[in-house]
Amino acid sequence: MRRDLSAVMLTAMVIVASSGVGSASEAGKPNIVLLVADDLGHADLGFQGARDIPTPHLDALAASGVKFTNGYVSGPYCSPTRAGLLTGRYQQRFGHEFNGGGPGAAGGVPFGLPTSQTTIADRLKAAGYATGLVGKWHLGGAPQFHPQKRGFDEFFGFLGGAHTYFAGKSTDIYRGTKLIEEPTYLTDAFAREAVSFIDRHKDAPFFLELAFNAVHTPMDATSERVARFASIADPTRRTYAAMLSALDDAVGAVLDKLRASGLEENTLIVFFSDNGGPTMLGTTINGSSNAPFRGSKRTTLEGGIHVPFVASWKGKLPAGKVYDQPVIQLDVLPTALAAAGVAPQPDWNLDGVNLLPYLTGTETKAPHESLYWRLGDQAAIRRGDWKLVRYDATLDTPGATSNPRTAHATPFRLYNLAEDQGETRDRSADYPDKAKELLASWEDWSRQLATPLWGQGGPAAQAKN
Repeated sequence: MRRDLSAVMLTAMVIVASSGVGSASEAGKPNIVLLVADDLGHADLGFQGARDIPTPHLDALAASGVKFTNGYVSGPYCSPTRAGLLTGRYQQRFGHEFNGGGPGAAGGVPFGLPTSQTTIADRLKAAGYATGLVGKWHLGGAPQFHPQKRGFDEFFGFLGGAHTYFAGKSTDIYRGTKLIEEPTYLTDAFAREAVSFIDRHKDAPFFLELAFNAVHTPMDATSERVARFASIADPTRRTYAAMLSALDDAVGAVLDKLRASGLEENTLIVFFSDNGGPTMLGTTINGSSNAPFRGSKRTTLEGGIHVPFVASWKGKLPAGKVYDQPVIQLDVLPTALAAAGVAPQPDWNLDGVNLLPYLTGTETKAPHESLYWRLGDQAAIRRGDWKLVRYDATLDTPGATSNPRTAHATPFRLYNLAEDQGETRDRSADYPDKAKELLASWEDWSRQLATPLWGQGGPAAQAKN
């Protein structure tokens, strides 16, 4: 194995569930692994059409299972998406609408996933799973929000939202609650720790979340990987390619470990990015591309919320299947619990659904009648091919800068995504009844949501008024 491969881990989210071998099989419980990528562009993987960045391991993963052409996340920002992922609920229902500014308090309210919420790690730990998190947390740095207080037995990673990949420059990498010195390139270190977790827990059911900060800024890559992409002229894109290649190498390392451990068969894998790439007004921050979509991380246009999304479970899900109905990362929790034989209770109030019957063909209707978004003044609803959206108006203002907490939003606009993926033709005047129908549904949903705990409309903002 190449030196830069040996410690690599994964990119995006991959839920791995394995049943059929060893003690996990005897207990009737599959292993489950979550893998989340950070700020990945929609068009930047081979199976999504990219030609300048080879991603053979992710391409093989997509070929082995189901590719979702309409995979979404419930927020265009890192922390809110993760809050929705871990709870299976729209994060706006419990006030986690915005990113926090760091581990400290915001307007007197500590930033972090509210302790009133139960996580997927809590659920699976109660079902007898060993649980671990490797990588980025971004759900609060105060003691009460620490991963090991939120259902995870083990933690290796960092607590904030962004981090250098040359981890030896920093002192905020944790093993559990203890700060450590980590000299290894961070993606490789996360890969090493994930592989180690699998090795140590391969004989009993385990749940592992692998949450990478790649390909989020800062643009850090090893020189060996950058050299692979000398043909890419743009230096930012070249570094981005090297960072993404490290993630793809990591996917291969993890899948190799599962295979070598006899855990490959009956392994459920769900892969996605926490939001779209950060491209604004024709520029890109990390070198990513959200083609063919308009918009970016931080917006409710497709470029911010429509992400690469794959599910694979050999022996359980069909290989090479393309699934066109909209799905969302909120579905991961109930899908994983169903694989593990855990029945959700009504008082859990989940918004996600178990996708397994839809993917095996036993259920033929769409998993969701509608999907919803709210980020301050930005908003969206998708129903069928129709999307009603109100987005950051600075996208229509060349030279402007964007801050989702203060940005002025456009009026609601109606797009038919089947004929207009780029959201360029507002059809509100042509279909006024459809626009009214969707707006009424979105407003009904929005009325159910909590006041943001921080950010626009939250305590800090109110204190300034």
